[in-house]
Amino acid sequence: MKIRTVTPADAAALAAIYAPVVQHTAISFETEPPDAAEMAARVVKTLPALPWLVAEDAVGRVVGYAYAGRHRERTAYQWSVDTTVYVREDRRGQGVGRALYGELLPLLADLGYCQAFAGIALPNAGSVGLHEAMGFMSLGVFRDVGFKHGAWRDVGWWQKTLRPLEEEPTVPRSFAERTPSRG
Repeated sequence: MKIRTVTPADAAALAAIYAPVVQHTAISFETEPPDAAEMAARVVKTLPALPWLVAEDAVGRVVGYAYAGRHRERTAYQWSVDTTVYVREDRRGQGVGRALYGELLPLLADLGYCQAFAGIALPNAGSVGLHEAMGFMSLGVFRDVGFKHGAWRDVGWWQKTLRPLEEEPTVPRSFAERTPSRG
């Protein structure tokens, strides 16, 4: 398996991985799956500031992706990110998510981020297991926070400290400023 930085050319594969999650589960709170054009726009918007990685199988097919987004907009939150990982249905439970987070989390720490958060629609034993295996700790649950597929849904929140906290932290670097280049 190869982990590399996403490109807009990966958008169709990203959309194909994400669409069944949106359509058939409450894991995502989106109700309409984004098409390839929308996924490409999300990639283009995210990449200058934050990493978005894909996992490829031995023949170069995208089998999963992980990315980070801003945790909140206010300046004091700039050292925190939200993380997300999605794996193609036929590749779940085979280490793809772990491999993606194994690259993403250290990269975020290197960029200067201190805390990573993950919101997980519940129940989702696979995602909870992955996040806890990667060192995320449960924070609590937002009860009945979303309504999808005819039911109110809870979202649990997990947190992982990425690096030691500094008394006067420097502003995290953008993904575009990183060295060496990935992928």
